[in-house]
Amino acid sequence: MDKQRLTLAALTLLPLLAACGTEKAGGDAVGAGPDVTGVRWAVTDITVDNRTHKAPGTAHLRISADGRTEGNLGCNGFSSDADLDGDRVTFRELGATEMACENLRFEETFAKTLTDGTLTARAQGDHLTLTTADGDRVRLTEQKPAALAGTRWTITDPASQGRAHLVFDTSAGTVSGNAGCNRINAEATVRDGRITLGSVATTRMVCEGSLMHTERALLRVLDGTVDYRIDHRTLTLTSENGDIATAVAER
Repeated sequence: MDKQRLTLAALTLLPLLAACGTEKAGGDAVGAGPDVTGVRWAVTDITVDNRTHKAPGTAHLRISADGRTEGNLGCNGFSSDADLDGDRVTFRELGATEMACENLRFEETFAKTLTDGTLTARAQGDHLTLTTADGDRVRLTEQKPAALAGTRWTITDPASQGRAHLVFDTSAGTVSGNAGCNRINAEATVRDGRITLGSVATTRMVCEGSLMHTERALLRVLDGTVDYRIDHRTLTLTSENGDIATAVAER
């Protein structure tokens, strides 16, 4: 895959609202709500010139107590160091990966909005809104860690156009979902960071080549016993042969 450079200036971004909850802007208590440090904030949508753009499920950011920030613009990851000043934060020299992805247009919109001068933050409950001087805004929601069971995990690698997904039911001892083209079902026993799978039953549809390629790759991973690891809302499955599949939790 060709790579495309994503050029980003230093960002003015998310406020660190961890102080006493007494800072105010426009009469609102900016410090109200959860401490933003250590929290993963999912981007809900971005409104620019009165047009709202829904964010992909991977777009997020997280600020540590020392101001170190990491996140994802939608496909490409980014990191920065933050200088904190009340309800405003200035990020120094954001660094981003350079993958060419399907959602680069959203990434460009996200990056442009974040770099459009100083953003003003408003916090309410588990929601944050970042607003530019021109009224453009980024809306974010606190994102809780996902559990393996009961979560719909959308497969991101192998690429599946969003169709492949898995749902684990630890009470019933099963996994079900879609492998990219066909629906699947199998017994699944979860224990000590491993999932032991029975024979996977599938429907018999034939789809376009790319979906069938995804399906075959995913079924190779689900053949036998796999190790699993959850990083907040990202699931990684690794087969005994070293084949890997990754998935993200749907909101």
